[in-house]
Order: sequence, then C-alpha cells, then structure tokens
Amino acid sequence: MELTQSKIVPVILSGGSGSRLWPLSRRLRPKQFLSLYSDNSLFRDTLDRVTGDLFEAPLAICNDDHRFLVAEIFREADSRGGDIILEPVARNTAPAIAAAALSIANADPDALMLVLPSDHVITDQKGFLAAVGIAAEAARAGSLVTFGMAPTKPETGYGYIRRGAPHEAVDGCFDVEKFVEKPDATTANDYLRSGDYLWNSGMFLFRAGALIEEMERHCPDIIARCREAVAKGRRDLTFLRLDEAAFGAATSISIDHAVMEKTDRAVVVPASFGWSDIGAWSALWEISETDGANNVVLGDAIVDDVSDCYIRSEKPLVAAIGVSDLVIVATDDTVFIAPKGRAQEAKNIVARLTEQGRPEHESHSRVFRPWGHYQNLEEGPGFLVKRIMVKPGAKLSLQFHHHRAEHWVVVSGTATVTNGDQVLILSENQSTYIPLGARHRLENSAAEPLHLIEVQSGEHISEEDIVRLEDTYGR
Repeated sequence: MELTQSKIVPVILSGGSGSRLWPLSRRLRPKQFLSLYSDNSLFRDTLDRVTGDLFEAPLAICNDDHRFLVAEIFREADSRGGDIILEPVARNTAPAIAAAALSIANADPDALMLVLPSDHVITDQKGFLAAVGIAAEAARAGSLVTFGMAPTKPETGYGYIRRGAPHEAVDGCFDVEKFVEKPDATTANDYLRSGDYLWNSGMFLFRAGALIEEMERHCPDIIARCREAVAKGRRDLTFLRLDEAAFGAATSISIDHAVMEKTDRAVVVPASFGWSDIGAWSALWEISETDGANNVVLGDAIVDDVSDCYIRSEKPLVAAIGVSDLVIVATDDTVFIAPKGRAQEAKNIVARLTEQGRPEHESHSRVFRPWGHYQNLEEGPGFLVKRIMVKPGAKLSLQFHHHRAEHWVVVSGTATVTNGDQVLILSENQSTYIPLGARHRLENSAAEPLHLIEVQSGEHISEEDIVRLEDTYGR
C-alpha cells in the first residue's frame, strides 16, 4: 500500500448483522448491503462518500461470508487499490480497527485513517467533508477524534459524549469530558436540554500510529494479538485473511471502551450533517419522505385510512386499512408487523428463529454468490427448483454431487456447460441433464447475464452436497 501523506485512508467497518432491520436484513446479506435509503446499498453510499481528492483508496474490514459482496461493490465503484481485510471471528470494533491501523502503519504510521461504519446514512455531504477537515487537522496534531452528532430528540438508543472545553489548537474541536452509555428517557431529556451532550456516532479519525500508541498504553494485549494476526495473515485473491488463532485471542471489545474512554488525547467534532445509523425501521421512517398522511409506502401496496406508517413490500401486494403508527415489511417469504415504537424488537424475532433453526434469519430466498445469485422457487421430498443468474464472464466451480442429479434449462443468455467429458453451448430453451456424480460446470462467456432454471432431484438435496474440484474464487 503506497500512501500520499496529505490524504486520508477511509476504513469501512462491515461487521454488523443489522438484526433490527429484519426481515430485509439477514445474516448473509445484512443491512449495509441493501438499498434502504437510496438506489445504492448503504455500503456503496459510504464508499462514494469517501471518494475524491481528499482520500486514498479505501480499506474495508468484513467477515468471510461477506467478502465477495464487498469485493463486488469495490469493483462496481471502480475502487482500484482498495484492500479488504477478513476477520476470521467477530471481535467487535477495537480489534478490527487495530488490524486496520497496523496494516496502514506498515506503509506510513503517520497516515490518517477515517473509520466509518458501512451502514450509516449521511445526507449532507458538504457538511460531512467540512467536519472531516476539522477532524483531520486535530488528528495530524496527535488527537484521537470522534464525531458527535447534535441531538435532535431525547434518543435512548444512542450512547452520548459530553463535550468539555474548546480544543486549544483547533477551532471546531472540543475536549471529550466523558462518554456515557445509552440513557433512560428522563436522562436523555436532561442531556438534550443541557446542550453539552452529543450522540456518539461511532466514526473516528486519527493517525494510525497514534491509535497504536494509545492501544499499547490502554489495551496492550489487543494490539499484540492483532499485530500477530496481521503478521501471520495470508493473501487470498484480493483479500488479507487475518490469522485466526491470534485474532481470536484478542478481547472482544469496542474501541470506545478499549481506548476512547481511557485516553487523554480524545477530542470531539460536533456536527450536524443529516446522520442516522438506521437502528430500526422507525429510524428509516423518520428520515424518509412521507405522504400527506405521514406514511412511507414503498413497493406494491394499497392503503386506505392509514397514517404514520412505514409500509414496504419487496414482492407481494400489501393492503392495509384503518391502521396507524405501524411498521409493515413484506418479503417473498416473511411479513413483519410491529408498532413503530417497538420496531427494534425485530431482533427478538431473529433470536427465536435462530433458536428454532429456521433459515429466515440466515438468508433470503435469493442467495448471492460471487458469480451471481440463485433463488429457490419450489421444493419438496426429493426435488428442488431454482432460478440461477450468472454474471457476464463468471463461472461456477467445477464440481460433482454424491446425492443428486440436475437438469438445466436456459431461459435467456448463452451457457457454456461442462458435462462430464463434453463441453456444450446452450442458448434459450435448450437444456442438459447432469447425472449423479458427473463432473460439471456452468459458465457465462457472453456479455449479457445468463438465466436458467435448475431442477435438482435425488435422495438428499443440500448445498452441502457440493464437491469442488476447481474454483475461481478459492472456496
């Protein structure tokens, strides 16, 4: 990684599961990869926010399950040189940020790193860049900078920062007097009235070397484990895989608790640039454009005598009459309904689904892969019907199955099919049968997406019944 001294390295954290935004947000495709507020995903919006002359190529941190989603967003954004670090286990923000700081410091310990969660909304880009400019000045002088959002209501779902005296060296910065946990409603009202408290946004800016110094002072075990994890990490395609044993030994703790609450170098930049962490469906309702009855209605929906609701359908028609103050979210396999004030309790449903071993918390019926996606259409004893899309230039692994045969029918596009010893070119309405145990591969060598129907049949239908002989994506 070659760095320009005057520029800032964006570090995009992508470790959350977004369970409060179920059923759209699920473990294999959480909220940062969804188009919830704009036409782009939240991750892409975050990436676009830090693209320009002020910034170096970004660095992203995610888990193994999401690596190809992040890589695809980088590719679509033409984000050349962007590095992707893979966490082998979840260890909260302190170890993740430490790994990023060590990676950056290997090139330049004085480099500035701007740490951003990948699932936030910011509507005022000019205001955001202005705040970053102030923070960068303080960070170059050695401070660890956090961004505090001017509160607009007595929010109990956020942590707060009490600002102290103005920073002596940089206008627009204040010393941090203390961090406080999420308050109750009475305390939140007191914070709002005082004018001294800011919402803790979870965004930071500091020199990589300065953060490492403070971690060596306040949490030396974490930085030691992360240094080992980076040193023993290995390259896999475009990814840096941290060493699992070393990283797993690091304490799971937030950067706030590990460093920011302990350091005497913390400063805060108060800001107001249209920020939201979209912590629940109610928060998305608050920042979205509403109709005359104060509703947000998205997708196929008909409403009559409805007010103050967030209604969203990803597939089926939703019809509502005479209701108010509700969240109604429908996908092709689930419907979620709750009072807006209890919308964040969607996480409780996710916990119950997990306990029951149901798949609805894990993935949507459409499952994304590095080569495209598939969607289960119908299944029963001994069979499964899928619709498959393969991106131009992409191909699945060369594989075989122990327990099932497959029949492929091309719907549109052109398929290059390896079927045993044969290589076939199939176009629209043409098909092939893959016997049980046969080596096979599906490839799209054309310039347009390939769509086909796959019918699996056999004694055992499972995604686990795949033996990969060769794979472009290193799986």
